[in-house]
Amino acid sequence: MASFLQPSTQPNESGPAASMKSSEIFQTALEVETISENAVNDSAKSTPGVFLTWNDLWVTVPNRKHGSKPILQGLTGYAQPGELLAIMGPSGCGKSTLLDALAGRLGSNARQVGEILINGHKQALAYGTSAYVTQDDALVTTLTVREAVSYSAQLQLPDSMSKVEKMERAEMTIREMGLQDAMNTRIGGWGVKGLSGGQKRRVSICIEILTHPKLLFLDEPTSGLDSAASYYVMRGIARLDHKDGVRRTVIASIHQPSSEVFQLFSNLCLLSSGKTVYFGPASAANEFFALNSFPCPPLQNPSDHFLNTINKDFEKDLEQGLDDAIPTVEVINILVKSYKSSDYWQQVQVKIEEICKEPFEALESRRDHAGFLTQSLVLTKRSFVNMFRDLGYYWLRLAIYVGLGYGLSSIYHDLGSSYGSIQARGSLLMFVSTFLTFMAIGGFPSFVEEMKVFERERLNGHYGATSFAIGNTFSAIPFLLLISLIPGAIAYYPSGLHKGYEHFLYFASTLFACLLLVESMMMAVASIVPNFLMGIITGAGIQGLMVLGGGFFRLPDDLPKPFWKYPLYYVAFHRYAYQGTFKNEFEGLKFTNYQGNGLIKGEEILRDFWQMELAYSKWVDLAILLGMVVSYRLLFLAIIKTSETIKPIIPGLMSSLNPKQTFQIMEKPQS
Repeated sequence: MASFLQPSTQPNESGPAASMKSSEIFQTALEVETISENAVNDSAKSTPGVFLTWNDLWVTVPNRKHGSKPILQGLTGYAQPGELLAIMGPSGCGKSTLLDALAGRLGSNARQVGEILINGHKQALAYGTSAYVTQDDALVTTLTVREAVSYSAQLQLPDSMSKVEKMERAEMTIREMGLQDAMNTRIGGWGVKGLSGGQKRRVSICIEILTHPKLLFLDEPTSGLDSAASYYVMRGIARLDHKDGVRRTVIASIHQPSSEVFQLFSNLCLLSSGKTVYFGPASAANEFFALNSFPCPPLQNPSDHFLNTINKDFEKDLEQGLDDAIPTVEVINILVKSYKSSDYWQQVQVKIEEICKEPFEALESRRDHAGFLTQSLVLTKRSFVNMFRDLGYYWLRLAIYVGLGYGLSSIYHDLGSSYGSIQARGSLLMFVSTFLTFMAIGGFPSFVEEMKVFERERLNGHYGATSFAIGNTFSAIPFLLLISLIPGAIAYYPSGLHKGYEHFLYFASTLFACLLLVESMMMAVASIVPNFLMGIITGAGIQGLMVLGGGFFRLPDDLPKPFWKYPLYYVAFHRYAYQGTFKNEFEGLKFTNYQGNGLIKGEEILRDFWQMELAYSKWVDLAILLGMVVSYRLLFLAIIKTSETIKPIIPGLMSSLNPKQTFQIMEKPQS
């Protein structure tokens, strides 16, 4: 039944479950809950875990028509150590929003009202205390399962642990998730066969439970898994309550679990249209629905029945002829009102009060993780392996550059020293400085995928933006050197450019600096425009403007002063690439003049023909290029750091407008 349901005609006469009174059902569930509470309290006294409570939680987002749209409407609940809380409901009911709100991951445009407490106090979740497994698996696709988890262990676990201990922790975690047979299988991605979707999800879980967090959030952990894999994964998650003597608090949003998986849940939070339909022991949900005249049919999965009952996305099937059916909206209202007046609601209120009164010790402000140097080295190694194995990152570009190098050497073969070679040399150098570097944006899609991994790991506190930028920079240097030297030599020597190894090394150094500079610029673009198609268009547009204002297609003195001369000519890196390579080429050479009866010095050509600035040497131009590389990398860091600073401030400014509004914000990663 999708959108309309028929009430049970004999709600109190169909079996022992339906004949039980509400108080009897509640008493039975309460006895089970009491046993669990005693165990939790004993554990809390020795090794306190994380008790998470939320009261009257509202989340709204801006809406042009109505001002704001409510996503969550007055939710109240709790999660405690040693238990698995499942958040269930139909698509669009607010499961992920609730999970994000509890984890402090709401978007900056969302407005949050209500109270979220950790162990009865308002405090931030420090690194290592909590972990969040996202619904999308952002993984380095070229790594094997063992490599992915091992690198993550080296990044997250403290330097006080030896590398052997970290490797043992990684392999133990892999086995806990049932991935021992796929340890040496690459994760795989677009165009490369690798793990299944379910196996990728388990790798994501492995990475986040390496630190044995006290609080674990999972967004759709069974997405992409078959029923058997779902059960074993969820069973492994449910057993994450005894690690290092500390019981874990696990909160998972899940869409439609199997009956075996449903039995693993301790508590159930059932949502519909952002409202609480039921919160309490998962084992008592059937009785709650039965008492409200919506019993679960025999041999049907309870979770399927719950979702069918409260899913209002589908209208009545007229062919069924259910004239006396109740619209789903009314069903939801009946259940919401019934829950608000039930003993379950009262028990939630009492439980939250008890948790808030308990004198818990404050959670540690932060946990130790790998030091900055260790993180930088590990990220450099991991990024290098990824670049080496990803054919599209550098190898395909190298092959194309080699082909273009042969093309340049054949078109401009043995230029000589005639007057006509002046223009030919300039065109060759311009092509190398412009179009070969322009093609550096070809690796942008691979870099965007790496950025997705970075965003996930940064939000979970694995490392900071500085470590990532350093690792990405140093891992790319060997490949860019290779691209600069091999295609550069193929184009340089057959063309008869300025002889001498020192001139070629300068030529290759300028090409290397330009390639590194373009990649640095694309990093900044990717931090603003994460979509690879829009990012490529944006990067190409920026470079196109710089090429036009670089001083070749229109000489510097002829450039229009508004915008093109000031400021574009001075900020375009092509200007310094042209000047450096032209000085390197023409200084010290002589060419036949236009009449063919005399010689003209290269310095005169630079000054009069190309309008180059000769007040400083070519090495200054190269230094400026390298300085621009550093500037673009710092710009990337500034954008990331600004987003880290501004996003938490926005909800704070909104809360100042409403004194009742409280927020919980994840501690930002250390750089």
